[in-house]
Amino acid sequence: MPNLLNETSGLLAFVRTVDAGSFSAAARDLSTTPSAISKSVARLERRIGTRLFLRSTRALTLTQDGQAFFERVAPLLRELDSSDEIIGAGPTLSGRLRISMPGELARLLLPRLLAGFASAYPHLHLDIGLTDRFVNLVREDYDVVLRVGHPTEGDLIVRPLTDLPMVIVASPAFLDHWERPDSAEALKRLPFARYAMDGIPLPVRLADGSAFIPTGRIDCDSATTLIEAARSGLGAAYLMRCLVAEELEAGTLVDVAPRIALPRLPLNALHAFGRTVPLRVKLFCDYIAAEAKAIVAM
Repeated sequence: MPNLLNETSGLLAFVRTVDAGSFSAAARDLSTTPSAISKSVARLERRIGTRLFLRSTRALTLTQDGQAFFERVAPLLRELDSSDEIIGAGPTLSGRLRISMPGELARLLLPRLLAGFASAYPHLHLDIGLTDRFVNLVREDYDVVLRVGHPTEGDLIVRPLTDLPMVIVASPAFLDHWERPDSAEALKRLPFARYAMDGIPLPVRLADGSAFIPTGRIDCDSATTLIEAARSGLGAAYLMRCLVAEELEAGTLVDVAPRIALPRLPLNALHAFGRTVPLRVKLFCDYIAAEAKAIVAM
């Protein structure tokens, strides 16, 4: 790979084109012309000796080499772009913070985030996406994503925030027909409202590391639907305890298996900034860590 220290303009043109989707959109973002952007990218391609885009009159598509190159250089440019944030903090913190978090946690975290963090930094622009889908952090231009569970993306920086206890719940009416299980084998015989991704039910995991695919006739792709199915007596549901704390306190849902040890799932923040974390990302992670721990303690 040639030395690219003198190709800053080409690298920036390339990354902005990928982010924006076209030379024209990148040109508007960089206050230049589409022709200048195209020439900068073409010069970069000659410099590194490979095609980054497949060009046609209707579409601009990343090549396989272009995708790999983008995932390598985009975090470096964003890190450089945010390096001035290490100079100062406080209410003058500004810029954009693009966040993705699971929809199931939004009900608990969003009110605290908007009332607390957003109010503390009035010059910071928040771009918040809610999805249970595993977004491509670099390709979709997120600064930081929150995920529950053990991450598999080895090239991202993972910051643990807290651990979330799990619980298996059902309605009181459900327990009129099914006894509380006192073993893992008995638990497997219960009908569940199952959490499914792309039509595939996910396993119920126990603290000893074992797991099983529950049976049941209700499959859901969100915690909200799981909770409603459990409240309706259609099955037990395996959920983060913080999501059903109010229902457990009110008695509309009950802990089905208090004697069976369940794991605690990690809540992590993931980003691609390497060791030089922008201040806006660090402060966001600090805030969410404190709020998530407070929610778990309730």
